[in-house]
Amino acid sequence: MSASPEQLQAWRSQLDSGFPQVVDVFADCMAQACSLLSPEGIDNYLAQARFLGKMGRGPEPLLIFLQEWPQVAQTLGEDALDVLITCIKRLNKSPNSKAIAPLLQALAAVSRRLPTLVQLQQYLDLSLQLMTRTSASIHGIHPSYPSPSLAVFFEKSPQLLAQLSLHGLSQWVDYGIRNYSHHPEQQREYFSLASADSRAVLQRERHGTLLVDQTRALDLYLRALWQDSDVLVPYPTGPDQPLAAMPYFDAYGMRLPDVYDARAGIQGIDRYRAALAHMAAHRRWSTAIFADNFSPAQRLAIETFEDARVDTLAMREFPGLRRILLALHPDPREGACNPATHSCLRHRLAVLSRALFAPPVRFQQEHLHPWLARFQAALSQGTASTSEMASLALSYLGKTRLQSDQLPDTWFDDTVVDYRNDNRHLWRFHERADDEDSPDTPHGPPPEQAPQALPPRHYPEWDDSSQTYRPDWVSLYESLHPSGQASEVDALLAKHSALCKRLKRLLDALKPQDKTRLRFQEEGSELDLDVALRSLIDFKSGSQPDVRINMSHTSHGRSIAVSLLLDLSASLNEKAPDSQQTVLQLSQEAVALLAWAVEQLGDPLAVGGFHSNTRHEVRYLHIKGFSERWDDTVKARLAAMQAAYSTRMGAALRHAGERLSRQTADKKLLLVLTDGQPADIDVADPQHLIKDAKVAVRELAQQGIFTYCINLDAQADGYVRDIFGARYAVIDRIERLPEQLPKLFMALTR
Repeated sequence: MSASPEQLQAWRSQLDSGFPQVVDVFADCMAQACSLLSPEGIDNYLAQARFLGKMGRGPEPLLIFLQEWPQVAQTLGEDALDVLITCIKRLNKSPNSKAIAPLLQALAAVSRRLPTLVQLQQYLDLSLQLMTRTSASIHGIHPSYPSPSLAVFFEKSPQLLAQLSLHGLSQWVDYGIRNYSHHPEQQREYFSLASADSRAVLQRERHGTLLVDQTRALDLYLRALWQDSDVLVPYPTGPDQPLAAMPYFDAYGMRLPDVYDARAGIQGIDRYRAALAHMAAHRRWSTAIFADNFSPAQRLAIETFEDARVDTLAMREFPGLRRILLALHPDPREGACNPATHSCLRHRLAVLSRALFAPPVRFQQEHLHPWLARFQAALSQGTASTSEMASLALSYLGKTRLQSDQLPDTWFDDTVVDYRNDNRHLWRFHERADDEDSPDTPHGPPPEQAPQALPPRHYPEWDDSSQTYRPDWVSLYESLHPSGQASEVDALLAKHSALCKRLKRLLDALKPQDKTRLRFQEEGSELDLDVALRSLIDFKSGSQPDVRINMSHTSHGRSIAVSLLLDLSASLNEKAPDSQQTVLQLSQEAVALLAWAVEQLGDPLAVGGFHSNTRHEVRYLHIKGFSERWDDTVKARLAAMQAAYSTRMGAALRHAGERLSRQTADKKLLLVLTDGQPADIDVADPQHLIKDAKVAVRELAQQGIFTYCINLDAQADGYVRDIFGARYAVIDRIERLPEQLPKLFMALTR
């Protein structure tokens, strides 16, 4: 619709703007407004545009409003203008007037994510709350300085709303305000998604199924159903990432999107299972072929037939997959692509791929039937092969290819099968340029020569000042403790032989008395005389003797699992008061006696040590596992115990508790042996790590884990009670630790 020159001049007079930038685009803006707004809406549009032009903030807010509002009004309704202008007036009366332009610039994208007036109101209220809580004030009455984060928040709002609900956005904003309100630079980094903390909270608040939450379950799925296993590596799928990134696998692991939403009635976890099933099927049945002699179109056709083959074999082995794969596979409509305007090769292949899943009667086109019959015939005799699919694909392409397949505009609608991988594993190349690296060839030593190190485990940390968790704040690295000489621990036990004898009498009283005899054992603790004599008689008489001549005993009267967590910070290297030994040496003796005592009782025991060098490096060293016996291997690790760095206790407690929670015992005891309060070099507030350890202890209690601390610091009562409540003991005379620790354990497990 084009307005008459008189009408256009009347609108210019109503706008009353002298900005030359506005004059150049005014006619086009009004043409758009006339097609989308009612007459009343146009009047209100011009009235509010006049207000924006008279604010004294330059032409930018007015220009953005004139260009964006008609589209926004079509989505939200014309009544939303009053809500928007109310917010803009609040911003204009504050030091945050520079944020008006970013607000208007992002409004169209925001309205597509929040298409109702109620949602827009909540979004603007959240923005004003951010402004109020982050604008600095000199006298504490009126804000004097603008918010460091409001403008960047408006800029990032479309990206945030593409991943978060309004509730999730509110939680993300609230976390940033509470943790960074007094640090302008950190606050700006958080709201611009430049900090790791910001991205971690964003990931936590996202909807859908996160890969990091399902890694263990998916790994078990691969092992159990496919007898396959690999590292599951997430890749980001945010709006700033490459379009339509596909799963794939290479020498470093199986790559999957970091989050899957439910789609087509299939939950995110099942979408992960479908993607892994497809990759596992390729790894089992596909063979790489040379790609040099194939054109891109031929390779696309070969991939389609090969994908359909491995999916068919997977569904043949696991019929329950059919429901999931059919729901996730696009259902392209025949004839949707016009070959006069688009290249329809992808569309035809997607139609064919769908036909290979569904009964052929569903597709009535004559040209599909021969290829479906040939595909089914190839698989009727077995699994077929990749080369057979390549021959079939080339034959199909030669018979069905059109001249329009060369057109630059390709039809993509309903052609992307997103649970399938990108098939990079399917192709080999004869030649490679000198400066071209293979994406599948890792740099450095080959995988079989790489050091066997576990990836870091990430744990949250409690921030008492904001009363929130910092997600994925601490990186914990676990490994086996290096080994030394087991004979050194045997010497320690010999040194305390008199104490061992006294402990043995106490242990005998603690041992369960309700033993059950297990007869007919090939291996056991003693000989079963009745069976042995019967076997001897059989042997003498020429009959086959029964070799199950032993018996053993089991007890059902004690069900306790114990995890001993050792603080291995540098302070243990100091000498104990009135002693020639260091605290570390005394701790070694105490742990050796305790492990020996627990072995006598038969309780499952794990021993681990920890120390930290900032939140980026918490080391957890396994000395003894629950399934390991008290033997020379464990003694050698204990003999090599060393102390270094600091004491970041919360993450170590959470990790040890996670291991202990997997035990099936009725009672689970976590003993902590430490000589000082939690501390680290990157933490200035001494209370921060104390409060985090306290919350960690509370988390363990909710899991049914009883936590008890043995502290060697004579001044520990103040902080250790804050962490562990009444469940602690302070050993003032450290030289008595080897005697007190086993006795304390027996008292706790009596």
